[in-house]
Amino acid sequence: MKSKIFLAALLTTVLTFAGCNHSNAKTIETNPTENKEAENETKIQVALLLDTSSSMNGLIEQAKARLWNIVNTLTTLKYEGRTPSIEISLYEYGNDNLSAESNFIRQVAPLTNDLDLISEKLFSLTTNGGNEYCGAVIQDATRQLKWEDGKANMKLVYIAGNEGFNQGGVNYKEAINAALKNSIFINTIFCGNQSAGVSLFWKDGADTGNGKYFNIDSNQAIEYIATPYDDQISKCNDRINTTYIGYGNQGESKKMNQMAQDMNAEKLSKANKTERVVSKSKAVYKNDTWDLVDKVKKDKDAVQKLKKEELPKEYQNKTKEEINKIIADKAIEREKIQNEINELAKKRQEYINAEAKKTKTKDDLGNAISTSIVALAKTKGYTIE
Repeated sequence: MKSKIFLAALLTTVLTFAGCNHSNAKTIETNPTENKEAENETKIQVALLLDTSSSMNGLIEQAKARLWNIVNTLTTLKYEGRTPSIEISLYEYGNDNLSAESNFIRQVAPLTNDLDLISEKLFSLTTNGGNEYCGAVIQDATRQLKWEDGKANMKLVYIAGNEGFNQGGVNYKEAINAALKNSIFINTIFCGNQSAGVSLFWKDGADTGNGKYFNIDSNQAIEYIATPYDDQISKCNDRINTTYIGYGNQGESKKMNQMAQDMNAEKLSKANKTERVVSKSKAVYKNDTWDLVDKVKKDKDAVQKLKKEELPKEYQNKTKEEINKIIADKAIEREKIQNEINELAKKRQEYINAEAKKTKTKDDLGNAISTSIVALAKTKGYTIE
């Protein structure tokens, strides 16, 4: 079986998201109880630093194709019986379209739990150039992102590329040591053969960062296993999308983006879209910044706090009681569909596992990273479902 790529590697190890700046945030007051719960929330924070120089088209395609598979892998991690919040950040580096003053580095997305945003940004990446400065991009990610402390939190950086790890004016060892002081572990993924990655200091970067070193063929195509359950899960997606109620300045655009990311996933393959739909049935797929059903789940008084103009037009002449009744009905409907997807997903995974055993292959990158992440998670008290 063809090797399962990069992102699968990365994300498989961890995953997802903090918040972007949403224009509605100032409009809705935050419940003090919400703040307390947020402070106590266990998080897995992952920064993906992707080389977008000219030779990295394959790497970007792999990242697109494995995002949802990785998210689903991360949902198997539990801490004290609860699913941790997953936050993902995305950086690109080594692209000559970026400014020399920034060391050819751009923060594409901050740490966020907006999975649709990460998908959108991944699909927008293009390659060109370039000058790849690993030390500088690690330094930027360490300094710029909102990393959160906590005894059970995992803070991980995955950097992927194919040039010398020691290029640029920022010493990679100094950048990595600064990350370690904040308990941020650095994992490196070299796009090429293992010995070249060693000689170009990618393994030393991982060793210095208390992380793992991997090498992959970034041009290797992904092989998907189609299952008898894919079509059923896809039909569930059509139904679950009708349960989202956009609110605020971004409600309509975010709902449209949700459907756009469905289509992006499907363009790659039916199996990839299925992985995305499974992710949408999980607790980590949260949209309380624009969806009323998720918002009310987080804050039962959210509707009372909203201004009339922040509601969808079709709800603006309804009473608060009527709106809450609609939201409650949508929540029940969504949970029913999510449970249906989960049952189908279990059968689907069993089918995939059985088919995978029929081929004699060595452990692939995804398996290697999954094993390493599970090991780290266990040292922090996580359990694996």
